[in-house]
Formats: sequence, structure tokens, C-alpha cells
Amino acid sequence: MKVGCFALIDPFTVLEHQLERIAGRGFKYADVTDTQDGSSIGSKVFHAVVSLDANPYDIKRMFDRYGLTITSYCAHANILDPAAPWRYGTSQVIKAVSAAATMGVEHVITTEGDPETPFGKGLTETEVLFSFREKLYEPLRVAADHGVSILLEPHGPYTDSVDFMERILEACNADNLGINLDTGNLWLGGGDPVEMVERLGDRIGHVHWKDLPAEMEPERGTKFGVGMAAIPLGAGAVDIKGTVEALKAKGFDGHTTLEIAGDDAVQQSYDYLKSLGALSPDA
Repeated sequence: MKVGCFALIDPFTVLEHQLERIAGRGFKYADVTDTQDGSSIGSKVFHAVVSLDANPYDIKRMFDRYGLTITSYCAHANILDPAAPWRYGTSQVIKAVSAAATMGVEHVITTEGDPETPFGKGLTETEVLFSFREKLYEPLRVAADHGVSILLEPHGPYTDSVDFMERILEACNADNLGINLDTGNLWLGGGDPVEMVERLGDRIGHVHWKDLPAEMEPERGTKFGVGMAAIPLGAGAVDIKGTVEALKAKGFDGHTTLEIAGDDAVQQSYDYLKSLGALSPDA
């Protein structure tokens, strides 16, 4: 496996600063972590956001300056709430696919998010599956034409269920729809990363590594998604060792990202993965 770093090392700093810090720690891989339409004053001052309307070659040149390979392009959508011009959804995922293809990035990561409206919260399971199919239909078609895969990340009430993730993949019926396994998100949402690898490992294209403290156990199944882990891998309740072993058994040798805050925690996590024999020679 190849191990990279989440491009949010320091809070309230711009993307180029994040890349400089990641490269300075010796990593070769990073992801485009946060994206939005149009422009943002914050991206010039205190936010590592990338515009979906930017020239993708400018983004790639920035990563190239620091010797970093882009492993994924984030496009976390809202799939359950109704479509609206102000809501990140199908249009934004399509833009992300086009940008990723231009930069030679294979994976665009999205998810359903935690619904915010009465409409989204009131969907039946049949309606949820339809919403996934409808909102991802065109992005998946565009992605197929561009040679890009869309990966669903456990980050909501349905993708955090191994059973329902399987139903989503079956309903969408697209060869280029897979999974970005987020170990911390899945555990927090009530799922089991080892089970997901064992059952759906052939659909996993990328991994986000997080461990979460045992004190969060009472929140499992009620909270969906956490941006960064504050503890190193192996120090919490998530079965990281078992997940590594399951991924190795499935022959996974793709890109992975440490979504962990703090220099010491990042280094300890990298060392822990290395001790488990998870790293490829070029990781």
C-alpha cells in the first residue's frame, strides 16, 4: 500500500502551505481534500480549498512543485437532500470528475452526507437507493468516458452500513463505482472496517486511515463522519491491524491517506502501518 497525507496539516492555512508541510515530512502522496464551485477569498488566506472551476493544470503544477502525486480528488456531495443550486451535488461531482481526469487522477471521492432537511431525513430505503442512482447516474457516465472511478466514502447513515453500501453498489450497477474505505468514519457510524474489506474488498479503490478513542463508543451509530483523528493509528478502538490484514489478504496495493492531526500522531501512524507490513517499497 502507498501511504499519503491528508492535505489539512495545519488549520487555517492555504493549500500550498499544506503541501509544503506534507512534502517536508517525506510523504510522496497527497489528495485534493476540499473543493467548491467558483472562488473563495479564504483560499488565498486561511483555507485549503480548491475551486472546481480552476484550471486543473494549475493545481497539478502546485503538487508537482513539492514532488507530490495526487491520489484522489474530493467531491463530498449531499445525495439525500433535494437538489438545489446552493447544494453540492451532481453538478459538482461532474466538475470534479473532469478536473481529476485532466490531472490524471483516477479516483473522485464522494458520499451522501448527513441529511439536513425534513425531505432528506424522511426518505424510505427505496427512495434512498433511488436518490443515489439518480444523483450519480450522469457523474458515473462522465467518469466512465474519462477513465475515472467514483468512490463512495463511509460518511453518512447509509454508507456507514456495510449491508446498505452493498445495496447502493448493486442499485447503481456501475463498474466504475467503488469504495473509499474510511476506517474511522465507518466505525463511528456503526460499521466494521474489517467486515467491509472482507465482503466488499474488491470494490475498495482507496483508503482513509483514522483511529478513534474508545470514549466515542457511545456515539457509534448516531454520528456520521469525523474530519480528522486526533490520536495515532493503533491507539484507539478501531481494528486497524485487522483492517490491514484483511486488505493484504484481498491483494489491495493502492493509495491510502492518513487523516490524522498532529505531527507526532502522523509519524506514529506511519510507523505503525510500517510495523504491520502495510507499506509498499515506494510508499
